[in-house]
Amino acid sequence: MAALAVCLLAGCGNADNGNTAVQAAEAKVTSKQKALDDAKASATAATAQFCSSSAAYITALDRYGDVLNQTAPTVGDVTTAGRDLKQPSADAVSAGEAAASAHEAIGTAEQELATAEAELAKARAAATGGTAPATATASGSPTPSSTPTVPGEVVTRVQQAESDFATAQAGISDATPLRAASVQFNAAAVALQMAWLQLYAATGCLTDAQQEKAAAAVHDYTAALQQDLAEAGYFTGKVDGVYGPTTVAAVEALQKAHDLPVTGSVDKATEAALRADLVAKGGATAGAQVASTAAVQQTLKLAGYWDGPVDGQWTDALTEAVTTLQKDLGVPTTGKVDAATVSALEKAIATAKETPTATVTSTVTSTVTTTVSPSSSAAP
Repeated sequence: MAALAVCLLAGCGNADNGNTAVQAAEAKVTSKQKALDDAKASATAATAQFCSSSAAYITALDRYGDVLNQTAPTVGDVTTAGRDLKQPSADAVSAGEAAASAHEAIGTAEQELATAEAELAKARAAATGGTAPATATASGSPTPSSTPTVPGEVVTRVQQAESDFATAQAGISDATPLRAASVQFNAAAVALQMAWLQLYAATGCLTDAQQEKAAAAVHDYTAALQQDLAEAGYFTGKVDGVYGPTTVAAVEALQKAHDLPVTGSVDKATEAALRADLVAKGGATAGAQVASTAAVQQTLKLAGYWDGPVDGQWTDALTEAVTTLQKDLGVPTTGKVDAATVSALEKAIATAKETPTATVTSTVTSTVTTTVSPSSSAAP
C-alpha cells in the first residue's frame, strides 16, 4: 500500500499516459499525411481531366476562331452560332471546377497535417517533461503548397470571353448581314479561344518543352504584330514580344477606328484592317510593305504554294498559302512569314539546290513536301 502511494506521488503512470498520447498523435499525423497524398493524387487526376476537356473545347472553338488551323466558317456555322460547342464547353467548365476543388482540398489537407504535427510535437514534449518547440505551439502552420495556382485575371478573362461569346451568339439573327455576322462571330470566337489557350497554359497542361516552344512562337508573333501596329500608328510602346496591356490597347484602338468588335485579340477582320492601314499610310512604309509582300508571293510561287498574282497585295488567300507552307515545313502556323519560316524555307531551298537535274520550282516543291513531314507542324 505504501509502495502504491509512493508510486502515485512520484507519477509512475505518467510515462505510460505520455506514450499513449504520443502514439495517438503519431497515428493522427500518419492519417493526415495519407489524406494529403490522396488529395494530391486526386488533384493530379482532376488536372489531367481538365487538360483533356479544355483541349477538346479549344479544338472545337478553332472551327470558328481559326487560331490554330486555317478554317473557313460557313453560313451554317454562323447561323447555328456554335451549338456544337455547348457540350465541349460544359465538359471543360465542369472539369475546371473539379480541378479547382481538388486543389483547394490540398490546402485543407496541408493545414490539417500541420496541425497534427504541432500536436505531436506537444505530446512528445509532454512525455519527456520538456517544452514543445515554439513552432508547435500554434494551431499549425502549413508549408506552402507546391500546387500551381492560376492567376485570377486569367480566369476572369475566360469568364468575360464566355459572356461576350454568348452575347455575340444572341446578336446574330436571320436579319443580320452575312459579313457583319461573320465578323462579329469570328471576333468573339478568337477572343474566347485565346482566353482558353492562356488558361490551358497557366494550369500546367503543357510540358516544359511545349511551354518553351509556345512562348517563343507567341513572342515572335507578338513582336511582329507590335511592329505593324507601330507603323500603322496605334502602338507607341517597346517592341518586346509581350502581349501586355499596351499591345491590347493598341489592338483595341485599331478595332475602334474600324468600327470592329473591340476584343483586344487579332481576328480576321482586325488583321485585314491593320494591313489596309499599313498600305494607306503611304510613303516608305507602304512601299516597303508592298515590296515585302511581293517578295513573299514570288517565293511562294517558286515553291509551288502560290498561283496568284505577284502584286504586293496581302489577301486571305496569301495568308492561307503561307500557313500551308508552314504546316509542310513543320513550323508554327502563324500565317505570317516569321524568322522560323524563313529559316526552314532557306534550308529546304539549300537542299533543293543540291539536285541540279530538276527545275527550280519542281525541286523546291518536292523538297518542301517530301523532306519535311507535314504532321510535325506545330500550332502557335
